[in-house]
Amino acid sequence: MRLLDEVSVPSAHRGYQWRDGLPHLPDRPGAYRWFYADATVGEYSAVFIFMLGSLFSPRYSVGVSRGALPLGHSAVNFALYRGGRRLCWVLSEYAHASVGMAGRELRIGRSRLVYTPEGRVSMEVDERCAPFGGQVRARLLLTPEAPAAEEVQLVPGVPHYWRALAPRSSARLEVSTLGVDADGRGYHDTNHGAELLGSRLPGWHWARLHGPDETVVEYHLPGGVAPLRVTSGGGVTRAERSPLHAGTRPSRLTGWGLRVPQHLSAGPTVRTEPHLIESSPFYARLEARRGGLDVMGEVADFQRFHSPYIRWMAHFRTRVERQA
Repeated sequence: MRLLDEVSVPSAHRGYQWRDGLPHLPDRPGAYRWFYADATVGEYSAVFIFMLGSLFSPRYSVGVSRGALPLGHSAVNFALYRGGRRLCWVLSEYAHASVGMAGRELRIGRSRLVYTPEGRVSMEVDERCAPFGGQVRARLLLTPEAPAAEEVQLVPGVPHYWRALAPRSSARLEVSTLGVDADGRGYHDTNHGAELLGSRLPGWHWARLHGPDETVVEYHLPGGVAPLRVTSGGGVTRAERSPLHAGTRPSRLTGWGLRVPQHLSAGPTVRTEPHLIESSPFYARLEARRGGLDVMGEVADFQRFHSPYIRWMAHFRTRVERQA
């Protein structure tokens, strides 16, 4: 394997320091950035995503050719699962996002992401379920147990980037509207790019595995590009390109005809057979738990999303809020 970066406490990170505040936010048509986090606490799993230039927005997909800007299509996504069954789904799109707290806070609607001076990550969601559901109030607090990985370019020559900011964290999840208040394990990363996903990068699938002593994340990319792997634990985080495996990986089709991996892999020896917890024509979320292992993964086909029929269907999973 080719080591991309190795960071250990208390070594200084190169370039942007996420603990100092938010990174540069996208400001050109087609550009995007999102901040993703998930947590596993007892029988619950939760996913939080704050998006600028929302990858789920049919309005942004259509509007880029007319100069639509990413902050005009900001969105908050939250999903809560128990035992592999979804309890609530939030996807609200706004025409505005703002930055506060000297660059540490991103606010979309009534929800906010904060990087605290102590190095913690706080995500607070105050929303309604999509498309016509009830109120949801949720908060996730992550305390990193290992440093961030270095930012990596997903595919050489194509402007899409990924960085695991808090790959292994302790997590506190509170969903006051559903009576959830528990501790567990968390993960946090960010993706950004200078063009619409699906234009030159058709899609990907990735998985993160929390084990007893370390967290492993694998990013699988199309076109014969070697997968990325981040390993985090014991105060050390490494990012590397893994060798390509000969042959094709076993896969299956969802009810929507989206091809997903038969197994989620995270590392050379760990493979789990997941079950679907989200399924759509262009996107799937998968989860597996086995013994002391917890795996979450996603599959995305962005070229599918830009088809007019699927963009039309996406309207039914989204609330569009005209004012914050």
